[in-house]
Amino acid sequence: MYSWVLWFHIISMVSWFAVLFYLPRLFVYHVENGTNQGFIDVVEIMEMKIYKYIGVPAFWATLLSGTALIILSTQHYNGVNVFQMGGWMHAKLTLVAILTAYFFSLGHYRLKLKENTAYKSGKFFRMYNEIPTLLLMGIVALVVVKPF
Repeated sequence: MYSWVLWFHIISMVSWFAVLFYLPRLFVYHVENGTNQGFIDVVEIMEMKIYKYIGVPAFWATLLSGTALIILSTQHYNGVNVFQMGGWMHAKLTLVAILTAYFFSLGHYRLKLKENTAYKSGKFFRMYNEIPTLLLMGIVALVVVKPF
């Protein structure tokens, strides 16, 4: 059972990260083409669909399958709870909490852009787009290497 939940968790996480990587790029296009209303109308629909129909379900699937993995870990690791294996899981969950806040900030910026009240530049969203990459590198390093 653990392996199947792990499989689902990885698939969910990949889907969630697709949104985390692509949505801020759409924000760049949105901001930099603000005078082209036809383009903005299309981008706003894309932003909404990616966030609501892919991002939110993928977020919940990742969160719930990750929670299930933590619960199943005692059985999988012969009675040892994953939190007893070192501090790497605590660090990973901290990064996941930051990533979750980042995800919901994308929802916030999506609404601000739709209302035309987001005063961020394309450069800001380009830089903002790098945050999930850094968090992904840290999360994967913690899971694979378990440095502490």
